Amino acid sequence: MTDKITGIFNILATPFDARGEVDIGSLRRLVDFQLDKGAYGLTILGVLGEAAKLSVDERRLVMDTVVETVNGRVPIVVGTSHNDLSTCITLSQAAFAAGAAGVMIAPPPMKNPADEDIIALYSRIAEAVDGAIVVQDFPPVNGVMMSADMLTQLAERIPSARYLKLEDPPLMEKIGAIRARTDHFEIFGGLGGMFLLEELGRGASGTMTGFAFTEILVAVFQAYQAGRQAEAERIFDHYLPLIRYENQPVINLTIRKELLYRRGAIDCATLRPPFAPIDAGTHGEIDWILKRVGITDPTQKLTFAT
Repeated sequence: MTDKITGIFNILATPFDARGEVDIGSLRRLVDFQLDKGAYGLTILGVLGEAAKLSVDERRLVMDTVVETVNGRVPIVVGTSHNDLSTCITLSQAAFAAGAAGVMIAPPPMKNPADEDIIALYSRIAEAVDGAIVVQDFPPVNGVMMSADMLTQLAERIPSARYLKLEDPPLMEKIGAIRARTDHFEIFGGLGGMFLLEELGRGASGTMTGFAFTEILVAVFQAYQAGRQAEAERIFDHYLPLIRYENQPVINLTIRKELLYRRGAIDCATLRPPFAPIDAGTHGEIDWILKRVGITDPTQKLTFAT
């Protein structure tokens, strides 16, 4: 296995059974499902993975299960964000001990932090762990705004923090601003893959997202990387209604788990509270969207003519 963090990483959902307990059988099946769909790697215990709703012991259980199931086939990035810094460091150390290629960390909620406060936080983590850090820039999670100037300083000063998971719109403008300042970051987009083509055009190395049809994003990425721009655009534009619909604010995770359930990847679409349920109208719209983009059997892996 390579530890190279690049390309299309699926942010893995955490399956729960009808009682809300972690479903280990579905988790193993979901890992194999995502690898079958071509994921370059897996990012676990992110926002999509409902990490904030899991105990520390449950987070370790999910991590150990995924690492064992992957068995070296692709690199794994483990989300280790935690409001308590010592817990974040402990989780990060455990992730690298288990064989993770990197850890993804967002700053905990802070009130008007100075740039030096954020850089000092990542410096303390970097001093305590031996491995790659993926800096997560997603203000809706923690309310922390990280400027292009600050992120540039962070990348220049902390050698292990050379990866950035960027979900702070306007995405492409921020990618461009960072790229103009430093080449020390490998940048990954997100937001459900809605701007994958534009992100790649601005110099992103890939994306990390929980979009339920990983093979679509893989096909777009591979065509783009091979210089087949028109093919990448054709595939992306064809499935954009699905990409757009799935990433609706508030209910995006609920829709994604429903789609994973329909694809046979998990046994139950259960989320842990708090979450926003979807109504009968949304279920019908999912049927309609799938029909519009030509997906008649969601359980089947999609193929793409060149």
